[in-house]
Amino acid sequence: MSHRQTGKPQPEFSRPLIVDRVPRLGSTEKIGADPPELQALAARLGVPAVHALRAEIRATPWRGGGLKLEGTVTADLDQISVVSLETFRQTLVIVMQRYFLPPGAQSGSDEDDADPIVGGVVDLGEVTVETLALDLDPYPRLPGEAFSAHIEDD
Repeated sequence: MSHRQTGKPQPEFSRPLIVDRVPRLGSTEKIGADPPELQALAARLGVPAVHALRAEIRATPWRGGGLKLEGTVTADLDQISVVSLETFRQTLVIVMQRYFLPPGAQSGSDEDDADPIVGGVVDLGEVTVETLALDLDPYPRLPGEAFSAHIEDD
């Protein structure tokens, strides 16, 4: 079904993982975004460009029907300095860990941080993008660049 048929927005970088197909001992998934996905992700993240986005994620069954994801997200992107307004390139390497449980399985406080598994699938691409988005500096600046005090005269 297309976006128009379902009414749901389609993720820019989708890599669905069917939870029931993850082996008991787990699996390692390596994913990367292609050029059209990178362009769409730059728009979503509000950055001038995303040159590369990849992840290596270890998926392991967790708590009877749940899933534990651990891995590394690597991104190469352009940002704009809030000090000089210059565009600069940055490489981020982010260690991530996420937990997922089927709907209704969250019963204790230990599981409050677990995300729901929707339709038996966890989208590794969306998890990767969320991890990157949460790690982006909301006030990026060039290395060594500092805010300077500037007081205007009345």
